[in-house]
Amino acid sequence: MSAPPETGVQPSLTREIFDAIRGRPRDYTVGPLRRATFILAIPMVLEMSMQSVFSVVDMYFVSQLGDEAAVGGVINAEGLLSIVFAVGLGLSMGAAATVARRIGEGDEKGARSATVQAIGLGLIIAAPIGIVGAFFIDTFFGWMGVSDTIAAAGRGYGTHLIAGCPTIFLLFLINGAFRGAGDAISAMKALWVANIINMALDPVLIFGWGPIPAMGVTGAAVATNIGRGIGVLYQLRLLAKGRIGVRWADVRIVPATMSRLFKVSRIGIFQFFVGTTSYTGLIMIINHVGQDPDLAPGIGDGMVAGFGVAVRIIMFVFFPAWGIGNAAATLVGQSLGAGNPQRAEAAAWVACRANVVFLGTVGALSIAFPETIVGWLNDQPETLKWGAQCLRFTAFAYLMMAFSMVLMMAFNGAGDTWTPTRVSLIAHWALKLPAAWLLSVTFGLGVTGVFIALPLAEVLAATLFIILFRRGRWKETVV
Repeated sequence: MSAPPETGVQPSLTREIFDAIRGRPRDYTVGPLRRATFILAIPMVLEMSMQSVFSVVDMYFVSQLGDEAAVGGVINAEGLLSIVFAVGLGLSMGAAATVARRIGEGDEKGARSATVQAIGLGLIIAAPIGIVGAFFIDTFFGWMGVSDTIAAAGRGYGTHLIAGCPTIFLLFLINGAFRGAGDAISAMKALWVANIINMALDPVLIFGWGPIPAMGVTGAAVATNIGRGIGVLYQLRLLAKGRIGVRWADVRIVPATMSRLFKVSRIGIFQFFVGTTSYTGLIMIINHVGQDPDLAPGIGDGMVAGFGVAVRIIMFVFFPAWGIGNAAATLVGQSLGAGNPQRAEAAAWVACRANVVFLGTVGALSIAFPETIVGWLNDQPETLKWGAQCLRFTAFAYLMMAFSMVLMMAFNGAGDTWTPTRVSLIAHWALKLPAAWLLSVTFGLGVTGVFIALPLAEVLAATLFIILFRRGRWKETVV
């Protein structure tokens, strides 16, 4: 994990980019900050781009079935799965922050121990979630107000996907440890492997091929589980042979480390739970609107499908932006561990500026050509109409979201998980969900009201993050 010895000569940017893609070790606590941010962000952006490919690929092939109820089934099933993601992401954030701090302190043994304890903790939590979720999928659909046609289409997909949540947890957790160690290339490789397998299996299992029967929507979930499972096996190989270098002597339960890791992660879990349940809440509101003849006469399935397709596109864009945020989180954690809070703060602002350029460009394209972009995934008339409207409304907030995505990860990288949690509570639960209900149902705007509430909440979140980050209390967090 240690960096190569200093030679006193600054390598060229091209050489450093090549080294970053190869995964060559580098000390990110010293040297020019802009270059360090850029070099670290490259593999992290590539890695996070791969995170979004699972759902985009599934959505593309399911859309080829030509059934809006099938697309709606995938959307509602993933609305439930987003709660599982909250737990996995929270644990991953805790693992990344803890490993980054140990790396900054030069404690390689502590980094290995934190990685092992994170894996153990993830398996302990994931197993019961997968069992309960798979057995009670119909109950959950009932709570969400899913129509009978959509529930029937999404039942098999949701059951299989939730049952496979241990692989989701391990992908998140191990990649979090890789990122904390500054080894984003290993995280990227694992997701490349998982996605290539998923892309190859999706059409085979959904539509059938030779002796393999067509499984329809359920086939997409089976393909995803297989891809993720093989991705986890590859991660374990990289853990043993890569930069973290976990050894058999490290594979044991250390209650004190596991407890400390859970303490750091539990607020992060709640933080992501706030965000993901707000997404599920929006789906519930859209389900309600779609079944109200006064608000959406006869177009409910198309509205749900349109929202889901737009969200997949938005997440496909946001995951690279999260990659820039993850680069900031790693630099913040390692810089604090090295006793350099000024460098930690500067790294966050450098990442913010990079994210503004990226999301600003994508936002302008989304405002100008929403129908074309949505049409790449689904060209059903109602799906296209509502998906384009959602994409355009959300894109107006992209510039502010560039700040919130980086600063939230900077807080988490410092181990200050409470601040972004409070901001999420205010923006998502106190503003977005009530505003979506009021605008769509009370004021009769239908699903358009939901789309208006999205950018309002994101602008508020970004404003709060900027104010609170400037105060600097996060520099005093102990991990």
